[in-house]
This record gives sequence, C-alpha cells and structure tokens, in this order.
Amino acid sequence: MPKLFWLLACCLSLSACGVQPPGTTSADAGGVQRSASDGDHLVSVDSTEAAPVPPPRSRAERADPDAPWPQATLGLGKAWISCATDYTADHGDGVELAALDRDSVRTGLWPCRDTGLLRVRYAGKIDSGFAELAWRLAAIADELDLHRRILDLDSSGGQVEAAIRAGDAIGEANWTIWVREGSICHSACVFVLAAGDNRLIAGKVGIHRMMRISSRATSRAELNRELHEVYGNVKEYLERNGVAVAAADLMMTVPNRSLRLLSAEELKEYGLDGTNAVQDDLERIRQMRKCGDDFVRRKDAFLVAFDQSCKAVGADLEAVNACGQSLKQRYGFPDATCPDESPLAENDPSELGLPKPPPSDATARL
Repeated sequence: MPKLFWLLACCLSLSACGVQPPGTTSADAGGVQRSASDGDHLVSVDSTEAAPVPPPRSRAERADPDAPWPQATLGLGKAWISCATDYTADHGDGVELAALDRDSVRTGLWPCRDTGLLRVRYAGKIDSGFAELAWRLAAIADELDLHRRILDLDSSGGQVEAAIRAGDAIGEANWTIWVREGSICHSACVFVLAAGDNRLIAGKVGIHRMMRISSRATSRAELNRELHEVYGNVKEYLERNGVAVAAADLMMTVPNRSLRLLSAEELKEYGLDGTNAVQDDLERIRQMRKCGDDFVRRKDAFLVAFDQSCKAVGADLEAVNACGQSLKQRYGFPDATCPDESPLAENDPSELGLPKPPPSDATARL
C-alpha cells in the first residue's frame, strides 16, 4: 500500500526526525546551529545579487490556457514530478521537470490524471524560478483536474520576495507542504511552508535574521529602518497565512550566520505545523453553506476523536489511516449529501482502487 501522506487533511504531523543535511554542523545549545551559505538576496550571507522577482501573475492570467507564459527557468533548484506519495525504491521522486514552458509542465503532469494526485519534489533555493514554478504547476494542475497536491520540499532558503510570491500562489491552490525525513526547510523556505493548506514536518525547520545584501546601511539605526518595511511585509504575510507574527520577531534575534531550529512544540505554537488556521476557517464557512451545521459539527467531533484515538506518537501512517477510515463511520461519514467534503475522502480506499483496511487496534478499543 502506498504511503498516504495526504492524511494531512486531518492535521497529521510527525516529530522532526530527519538526518542532518549536508552543509550544516551540529546544533548548539538552544537549537542554534551554524549553517553554510544559505540564501540569495534578502536572506543570509550569499554575496551574489539575485535576479529581481517579476510581478505576480493575476488569477485571470493563470487561469487562461491561451495566455502566453513569459520565459522562465528554474535557477538554483530542481523539480521532479510524481503521481504517488511513495518515494521509496518503487517510485522514487518521479521524473525531473524538463522546463517551465507550458508544454513541458503539461507533459510532466499529464500521467497524474490516472491517480488525480500530484507530488512535486523540489530541492534547491527559493528564488524567482521557484516562484514561477509554483503558479505554473497550479495552472496546469487545475486544467488536468489534479486536486490532490503535495509539495515535497527541501530548501535551505533564498529570497524573501520570491518566497512570499510563491507562497501567495500556493495559498490559492490547495497545496499540502511536506518536509520529509532527511529534508530541511530553512530561512525563506519557512514562508513557503506557512502557505500550505496543510503541513507535514518530519525534517528540520529553521529560521534566522534576514539581511539585505545590497544594503548601504552604515549604522544599526540605518539598518533597522531599512529592514522595517521588509519585516512589516513579512508579518502581514504570516498573518494572512495563520502564522504567529512572533515567528518573525524570533527571526530578529538569530544572527544570519546561525540557524535556530524550531522544535515540534514551537512549530505548533507558531502555526507552522498541521492545518493552516485561516484555510480551516474558510473551509468551515464553505462547508456550512454547502453541507449544513450538522455536517460541520460531526466533522469537528470526528477530528477531535481522530487526534485522540488514531494519531499516537510513532504510529505508522498506514495504521493511522486504517484507524481513521473505520472511525469515520461512527460519525456518519462519508456523508450522503457531501461525500467529497467528508473527512479522509481524498484517500478513501474506493477512490484509490485499494482493498478496505481492517479495523485497527485503536479503533477496536473505541
């Protein structure tokens, strides 16, 4: 059975357990570690000026299949397309995306029509090429009706403006962000993580202070004034994605040559792990209109029971899924009126062509 990581619809999260990535040393006391070169323009210590981030495409432009796409390439990163969640030897990370033109993206995503699931593995810097990748993938995924979308992310950071632009595109397109075992999400990558509808974190997430490489500041006061507008934009961005602005305040205290790794507790406290709170509110409002108050109350009760009964620490994902599939019947799901809105609908065995899982031990004890 494939690894059903889109169980994230119910805020499934794992504790950080990844292998320490190359290019970093061991963490100092308090979770601060020294990092290698990490970033391009507004972040960290790279002395090379990054290419300017082009203005974002409007929703109408992204939705128009006949609108010309500007020329763009991936810069300091690579992307692979897979139509499965399983990244073991049987599937790997999929096929590398050849280019960012419309035909190449469409060709890369076309095989995923059979599963309705798109997993994009991205490894590299957060730059203008990544920002272009984010909206182009969503545009073609919409055309091909690929509604289950996972961004499998491994990045040491990059350009803040590019991260925010990519995050805004991701926030409109129903992505789950996954930082898997052995992967990292540092610096500007955290802004991308913030934008996901759901976030699953098993790797390392770290933050540090931003630095404008092109700065002409000669005093602390000048530097503070220069960064004030940047941090204002960052805080506004975090707020609209349901992330505590305290995360931006914490960034200010960590030198940009260091890295503050966030614990599992801090990730939850700052709103960077599990379900995006803003998206959750939008979904509840939409479901109340479409499915009614009783549906929403039953779904809320299911989610509480799912957290308590199925998401035991260290539980295997397949066992968690089996527990959830059995548990939801107790709360009247799938709902006859709103089957697609029912919890765990996106990985029902009937949709995947898989046999129904037997009740788990956790469910048997309910």
